[in-house]
Amino acid sequence: MIEVTCAIIRNEDNEVLIVQRGGETDHPFKWEFPGGKQDENESPEECILREIKEELSVEIVICEKLDPVQYDYGIKHINLLPFICDTLDELPVLSEHIAFKWIEPGRFPEVDFSEADHIVAERYLENLSICEKINSIADEPPAGSFDESELRDIINGMMSQKEADWMAVSAIENPVIFLKLLEYSFSDSRKLAFRASWTLSKACDRFPELIYPHLDDITKALKKIDNESVERSFLRILSLTDLQMVSRNIHGLLADHCFDALNSPASAIAIKAYSMEILYKLSLIYPELGNELASSIRIIMEEGSAGMIARGTMILKKISEIPLDQ
Repeated sequence: MIEVTCAIIRNEDNEVLIVQRGGETDHPFKWEFPGGKQDENESPEECILREIKEELSVEIVICEKLDPVQYDYGIKHINLLPFICDTLDELPVLSEHIAFKWIEPGRFPEVDFSEADHIVAERYLENLSICEKINSIADEPPAGSFDESELRDIINGMMSQKEADWMAVSAIENPVIFLKLLEYSFSDSRKLAFRASWTLSKACDRFPELIYPHLDDITKALKKIDNESVERSFLRILSLTDLQMVSRNIHGLLADHCFDALNSPASAIAIKAYSMEILYKLSLIYPELGNELASSIRIIMEEGSAGMIARGTMILKKISEIPLDQ
């Protein structure tokens, strides 16, 4: 029996990531949920986090587990443990597969999954149906307040999209919680900082004006942040924000950081994508940035993934439409 893990990775539109195997593999051209074999002395959770990082360069948050699926392929007998996960990254870098796509779970029956993954897909749909019934019972967060230690414990323990959404709504309704999320985003605890900044970005999705008084602070902090997950969340917030709300005297600081991130081979794909969007927005204010941004994008597209090429093509088109006489 081979111990294997897989990840049902959801994005913010509740689509799920699936990947396609190559022609020279055990299951040629079949689609599957990404994952891989569990190493000796490695927990299933450690395994799936490692595999997704290695295969896709994507950071995920484990939300829950489904029951394992045992399947005998004849040439191998596997025990497949599926994890339901969330991510803010939507542009994976493929290292072991030939294609990826985000699809709505309702389209799973149309997909040519490998046999074990087909069972996982069916079970996920069953689980989703149950969750939708639970979520329909109450859309509002429960009333009440938290002391700080309780709030930290809740944020540290968050595992699901539902919990993050609930905390985001609580932050919108309670300015103290919102400020605590911002404070915890700078914590030395990488786990707390990641989950706090992740939730902060969700609150800003609904009410971006909440972050306006703090935009200068998070912009100035970008160079000092030693936590890629927090940097990703902050850049995402800025990429969706009206940059006129950022003080003009630090627009240059923001542009420099984003160009450095865009041109660095070490930057995660999501950071490059958010940096690209921020630089495009700055180009609307400073059209002279357009040529430099276009040059950087063309260089990246020469060796980039399909997702980055598509994003780059879209931004290049928008740059070409910027009036030069602004």
